[in-house]
Amino acid sequence: MRGWMYSLLAVSLSASAALSANAAPQPVASFITLGTMGGPIVSPERSQPANVLLHAGNAFLVDVGDGTAGQLGKAGVSLGIVKAIFISHLHFDHAGGLAAVLGLRYQTTVPGVVTIYGPPGTQQLVAGIVASMQPASEAGYGLPGAQRIAPSDTVKVIELQDGSRVELDGFTVLAAQNSHYSFAPGSAEDQRFKSLSFRFNMPDRSIVYTGDTGPSAAVERLAKDVDLLVSVMIDVEATLANVRRNSPNMPAAALAGVTEHLVKHHLSPVQVGELAARAGAKRVVVTHVVAGNATQADIDRHVSEIKRNFNGAVTIANDLQRF
Repeated sequence: MRGWMYSLLAVSLSASAALSANAAPQPVASFITLGTMGGPIVSPERSQPANVLLHAGNAFLVDVGDGTAGQLGKAGVSLGIVKAIFISHLHFDHAGGLAAVLGLRYQTTVPGVVTIYGPPGTQQLVAGIVASMQPASEAGYGLPGAQRIAPSDTVKVIELQDGSRVELDGFTVLAAQNSHYSFAPGSAEDQRFKSLSFRFNMPDRSIVYTGDTGPSAAVERLAKDVDLLVSVMIDVEATLANVRRNSPNMPAAALAGVTEHLVKHHLSPVQVGELAARAGAKRVVVTHVVAGNATQADIDRHVSEIKRNFNGAVTIANDLQRF
């Protein structure tokens, strides 16, 4: 009887080992699309642009649009494990949630310093947020004589340029200046205002996050042979309709400027496919879906347009999806 039981156990363990050996390896790093709405217009279906990269028990935010802290809660990611924040550019839809992340982290006495990486101007942005934290910091929890930590001691800023390289614990981040702005190369505006794309070279795979960009040879080079390309995408006509609904009295000159920005500084579905094909990306995940009320037919059409030039897997991401 005992021998029979041991034999059965051995067979069971052997089968389990075989299943484990044949199972597809799970990625060490997970990329979660916290918010997939291209702002600055808010949507009831999608949160503002934000993502989180999970690696070795730590979290790294990649853009921090409005609502990021709440989306982290929905994803089951504690503020306490956020070690660094990467900001692609300083438009409000990509950075508007930073104050809440820093303030709530401070108020819950998360130990250690969080490092914020971003383009030129990030230091000024964070300095303003830190200044806004002072009244709450000085009041504390209303207990006279209580010790307090200066908000400035809980955050560090490192500004990045085109070609910057960041070495973190177990992986490397590369930055490339993209084409979300049209300032002349080398001009004063170009030096002051930059939009960046990031490549995360993880132990088991590579991930490129385009941030907001138009067609860009620099982004194509950054994304060369990448395993996962997380790309901006825009449906210009649907977005303009959304803008008109949100701001029906927008002056004609302002609307013309918005239109030029949408067309030149973002990627259409066809252009996403062209980028992925030229880079040799293995998989595409689309975020920054500006028309928040897109139907399934719209989504299917976008996927079809991307696949005109790209043969790999394509996903139009929703909030809180994990890749």
